[in-house]
Amino acid sequence: MSVAVVLVAAGKGKRLGAGQPKAAISVAGKSLLELSLMHISEFKPDQLVVVAPEELLEEFSRLTAKFFEDFKVVVGGETRQQSVSHGMAEVSTDLVLVHDAARAFTPREVFERVHQALEFAECVVPAMNPADTVKQVASDWVERTIDRNTLRMVQTPQGFRVATLRKGFENATGDFTDEAGLLESQGVKTAIVLGHEHGFKVTTPNDLERARAIFTDVRSGIGVDAHQFGEQGKLMLGCLEWDGYPALAGHSDGDSVAHAVVDALLSAAGLGDIGSNFGTSRNEYAGASGELFITETLKLLAEAGFQPANVAVQIVAEEPKIGPRRHELEHHLSEVVGAPVSVLATTTDGLGFLSDSRGVAAVATALVQSRS
Repeated sequence: MSVAVVLVAAGKGKRLGAGQPKAAISVAGKSLLELSLMHISEFKPDQLVVVAPEELLEEFSRLTAKFFEDFKVVVGGETRQQSVSHGMAEVSTDLVLVHDAARAFTPREVFERVHQALEFAECVVPAMNPADTVKQVASDWVERTIDRNTLRMVQTPQGFRVATLRKGFENATGDFTDEAGLLESQGVKTAIVLGHEHGFKVTTPNDLERARAIFTDVRSGIGVDAHQFGEQGKLMLGCLEWDGYPALAGHSDGDSVAHAVVDALLSAAGLGDIGSNFGTSRNEYAGASGELFITETLKLLAEAGFQPANVAVQIVAEEPKIGPRRHELEHHLSEVVGAPVSVLATTTDGLGFLSDSRGVAAVATALVQSRS
């Protein structure tokens, strides 16, 4: 039998306190709507209906088109029940799964379990066993401890025979928090399938913090650069000017510290290296400053959905002496990168071309994370 998914994404997010509709909030560089659509697209329903806030109808349509060619986006109602009813008006399949965009991390396997159970049930919900002891109370006094083996924490998607759910809406006498509850009030039996620990609902700031802690993508990269001293110009190192030393030779300003930082950031995000992005074939970068390279790199990271989390730089040189300006370097580079930057310095202990003060090398490591 054919199956549709109605994705309820019209919530205002008042309890979350983010100042925007819940489905538009970002986790790991993607909105909750996009994350939900990603999992739904893996399930491959025959029809998709997205229920959206009126002010975001166009934006949600644009985002949905990234995952589906054929879909409908409708305006939600004042309550969840009204929103689902609006979505159901567009459904033309035999079965329907109603899913909350706020449960954006629910994997495909849960959709499949609910779908399969509709072969023998009219109403199916995924659920998890409660981990905590549950007590029934009255006026802050415990009346009894409930056997948690008889309880389940219900999630979405909730699955239905379309005819059954439509009849339930027609006969509704109150407002229910979920569609299974609506049908249960009318005597329809609900089957239970196993949910998933990632099927939690993002409702409060703590929920959002939990989601970002679990699903933020963190990557590391490394960059190495070395330049010999030239014969003229002023030395630029770590985006700072160093009096009394000639410039490092190179197509740009030769700032080996900044260049190592750029390579570390680019490699962490999988975006190539400084040569492939700003190489000698790019005449516009002739003589460019290390600060410009870092700024342009940050733009590339943002386009790829990343932001810097931390950078560490090891400078290898006899001259200049880094120690007296180390804190200044760290402060300035942190401002340029937009994340904490730590600076260390060492020498080669008499080995290689750096041992006789002929140049400066730098090794940088960087952590980048998906944008919230």
